[in-house]
Amino acid sequence: MNQNILFIGMDVHKESIEIAISDGNTQETRRYGKIGGTRDAMRKALIKLVAPGKSLHFCYEAGPCGYELYRYLISEGHTCCVVAPSLIPKRPGDKVKTDKRDAAQLSRLFRAGELTPVYVPDREDEAIRDLSRAREDTMLVQKAARQRLKAFLLRHDIRYPGNRSWTEKHLRWLADEVRCPSAAQQVVFQEYTNAVTESQQRLQRLNEQIEIFVKQWRLWPVVEALMSMRGVQMVVAVTVVSELGDLSRFHNPKQLMSFLGLTPSEYSSGGRTSRGRITKTGNGHVRRILIEAAWSYRYPAKVSPEMQKRQEKLPLAIRNIAWKAQLRLSQQYQHMQRKGKPHNVTVVALARQLAGFMWAIANEVTYPVK
Repeated sequence: MNQNILFIGMDVHKESIEIAISDGNTQETRRYGKIGGTRDAMRKALIKLVAPGKSLHFCYEAGPCGYELYRYLISEGHTCCVVAPSLIPKRPGDKVKTDKRDAAQLSRLFRAGELTPVYVPDREDEAIRDLSRAREDTMLVQKAARQRLKAFLLRHDIRYPGNRSWTEKHLRWLADEVRCPSAAQQVVFQEYTNAVTESQQRLQRLNEQIEIFVKQWRLWPVVEALMSMRGVQMVVAVTVVSELGDLSRFHNPKQLMSFLGLTPSEYSSGGRTSRGRITKTGNGHVRRILIEAAWSYRYPAKVSPEMQKRQEKLPLAIRNIAWKAQLRLSQQYQHMQRKGKPHNVTVVALARQLAGFMWAIANEVTYPVK
């Protein structure tokens, strides 16, 4: 019963936490005050918040402060919920935003059951996710470093005679043949080249570490099963599982597709239905990498020797789903292209279906007990 619960909304920042309390019995919402952002400050606040016959239910928005506050409150025996900021109901006319109002609004909405919780990974899952995101960050750094180097060479009309950039041949050309007009520009060129080399080395180190740690992870069987699919190798599978965790928490494939923002937006009124671009809500990391993986289905269905090696120890049920996915997605690509659909529209549609097949494969895997 809500009557015995204190619903506590927290507006969490690096240096401070604003707290408001909504009583499930009196329907009153009151301000507790602002405390420091440290664990010790929260411990002292808990001593004052505990009331006889009342259980404490905390909530705060997901943000840069992560999940350590959530884990601490759970370890102290309290209920805590981390909520999705984008799904918090807001009144159109409310134009005033302060920490006090945010905390009070959270506590009231929490009491009313209007908040949507986010998935909170355990520490091991979060560690793999951090490793995966560090690799993604390094990819962006590498891309930017390469763009800066190529832009510098273009400004000075230094052109690579080959066809493909960043191959071994291209890297040898950069090291042996590029000479700038002045010594100062040669220094700039060398610094840009060093930045590219450093990002490549960092990426290689992270790839090696991901392969080491993921094989010790409790969700490695799920990663291994997803790698049975075309276009889904180590990086894609680790990203999906580390970001989403247990895929069986989604009740059906449509719920997963919607969570990833891969479903079309819709505006329906009266007898008219209008659908637009995908919603792009939810986890953008997984959405982007699924779209990349979906490009591999533009070719006819085929089990390559490399894919066959990845599948050889997997159950027949998983291999059958992976083959069914290949057949359907490859045919879907050709069908949509014959209808004149743009490539990007087609690939996003394939990514949506790919997510559904991943859900089916994940549900065939027996998850180890934590």
